[in-house]
Parts: sequence; structure tokens; C-alpha cells
Amino acid sequence: MTGWEMVAVAAAGFGAGGINAVVGSGTLVSFPVLLAVGLPPVPATISNSLGLVAGNLSGSIGYRRELRGQRRLLLRLMPASILGALTGAFLLLHLPAATFEAVVPVLIGLAVVLVALQPLVQRRLPARGGPSAPVTGGRLAALFAGAYATGTYGGYFAASQGVLQIGIFGLLLRESLQRLNALKNVLTLTVNAVAAGAYVVVAADRIDWAAAGLLAAGSLVGGAVSSRYGRRLPAAVLRGAIVVLGVVAIVVLVTG
Repeated sequence: MTGWEMVAVAAAGFGAGGINAVVGSGTLVSFPVLLAVGLPPVPATISNSLGLVAGNLSGSIGYRRELRGQRRLLLRLMPASILGALTGAFLLLHLPAATFEAVVPVLIGLAVVLVALQPLVQRRLPARGGPSAPVTGGRLAALFAGAYATGTYGGYFAASQGVLQIGIFGLLLRESLQRLNALKNVLTLTVNAVAAGAYVVVAADRIDWAAAGLLAAGSLVGGAVSSRYGRRLPAAVLRGAIVVLGVVAIVVLVTG
């Protein structure tokens, strides 16, 4: 990479880390830049996943206040995210890239609708005892399935993984959007870290370490800065940002 290309990759990491911390579509910024500087699609996907882990970490730390009271639920959902990440990593290394092209825009579109209609849907659902009520039974099973499905998608590609998670979890949990975002940040960190670890073990030759390092440096700062200010956004503004970026993701995936 030339000097300007290195600057572009680091800047893309900053932007992706910031977007991931607040919404969850940062790959739409960083992945095209990696392709533009000459990386083939699969090495770009792998290097991107590895590089954005740092931003996931700083974003999760930034939302630590919103994570209070969610530790038990996180510990229950993390195994599903880990299994999903390993499944997605396996699919990336063994299936053609076109496999998910038809279904991914549909999934993101559904998630966008769920995020937009979350307040209405929650008001119409039976009361569940408030945000702090234990999550058990069928609802826990549905959350586990959702964490596995989004983890699989995240391990495979990751673009708008956060939009999918917030859409699914918002339907099943009576939590504020910011607390859902905090939950999403930790599970996304889990997925990306596990997938990145799998790539290092079985596909180290496909990693562009320079690109991954530049992304990591940029995303670490971007996640920290964005989480500091993003957690103060009103729910309506945050919901609007998620919907807009979800629609952008659909357009990019369909037309790309």
C-alpha cells in the first residue's frame, strides 16, 4: 500500500469503529476501502473482521453503563454468538460469496422494519414484568436462536450485523434502544473476536496484516469517540440512524 492508501484504510477504520459503536454498519465503510486498495474479497472480509475487533472493544467499554443489569443475559447469549461466529467463519472459507447475496438484503430489510416499529410492537405485546424481569422459556430460546443466526451472519460477512441484532432483540426484550445497543456491542465483539481468531488459526495466509493493523488502530479510536457521544443520542435519533444505514446497506448490497 502507498502512504495515502494507508491513511485511507486507517480513516475507514475510524469511521467503521464509530458507526459500529452506535449503529452497526461499519463494514459498509471499511470493506469497500479494502477492495479499493487492492485486496481480493475474501482476504478483505477476513482482514476487516480482524481489524474491527479493536473498535468493538472500545465501543463496548464506552457503553458499560448501559450494560448494568444485563450480565446474566449476556452470559446466556454469548455461547450462541460463539457458535454462530464459528459457523459463519466456516461458511466464508468454504462457500461461494454469492450464496447469501439473495437473502441478506431481505434480512436487513426485515431488521430495519423491526427497529422502526419497535415502540409500536412493544406496546402491543403482553407485559413481561419490566426491563429487569428474568428472561426465560420460549423468549430465551428465541433470543438464543437470534444470537446464533446473527452470529453466523456476522462471522460470514458482518455488514449490518448490529442492525439485525437490534431488530431481533428489540422485539423480544423490553429495554431502551441504548441498552439494546450496549447488548449488541458486546455480542458483536464476541462474534468478531471469535471469527477473527478462527481466521488466524486456519487462514492466516489470507490475512493482510498491514491492513488489519491500520483498521484496528482507526477503529479503536473511532469506537471510543463515538460511544462517548452516541450513548447520549435521543432514542428517536438513534432509531432514525439505524433505519437510514440499514436502507443504505440494502442499496449497496443489491446494486453492488
